[in-house]
Amino acid sequence: MVYGDLQFFDIIVFAVIAVFIIYRLRSVLGKRTGFQKNINQQEFVKKETTPDELKIPQLKENEQKLELVYKKVSSFNHKEFLEGAKKAFEIIITAFNKGDKSTLKNLVSKDVYNAFEGAINSGSNNPNSQFYSLVIDGVEDAKVEGGKISIAVNFTSEQILSDNEDSIVKNKDTWVFEKPESSTGPAWLLVST
Repeated sequence: MVYGDLQFFDIIVFAVIAVFIIYRLRSVLGKRTGFQKNINQQEFVKKETTPDELKIPQLKENEQKLELVYKKVSSFNHKEFLEGAKKAFEIIITAFNKGDKSTLKNLVSKDVYNAFEGAINSGSNNPNSQFYSLVIDGVEDAKVEGGKISIAVNFTSEQILSDNEDSIVKNKDTWVFEKPESSTGPAWLLVST
């Protein structure tokens, strides 16, 4: 009888192990309720992003026109653009004031370069002028057409003449920057002032 009791005990131990394994499998794999579709019957639809679903970051009120660029150019980043526009403004004005035509040539279109060159040749630039402050007032216009992105930015700048803070000159300018739509680089060209 001792041997028979051992078999009964082994069966109970194996039953407990089997119940434990089933319980663990069910908690890991889940259970089918009958209301779920068979995986072979599910339709896998590739969802295309529509312009309404594009992630357009929150834009300030004076930057709302950039929404159009975001809808057409997925790689556009308005913060990088505006920061670059501000730097470009400083570099271009500083180069103009110093009469540095070679720097200007790489940053502006041919028409703008010709206008700057004419002003430098006639002595309209002032090498003693320095930046005091520069603010981007907003985006005047933005468009994507003909394979080009074109953005007009409003600037307010203040410049000091000959290190004299009493001689601050305040200017308001609207500059238009342009680059090919297919370009992934950060370089924009000034095409209008």
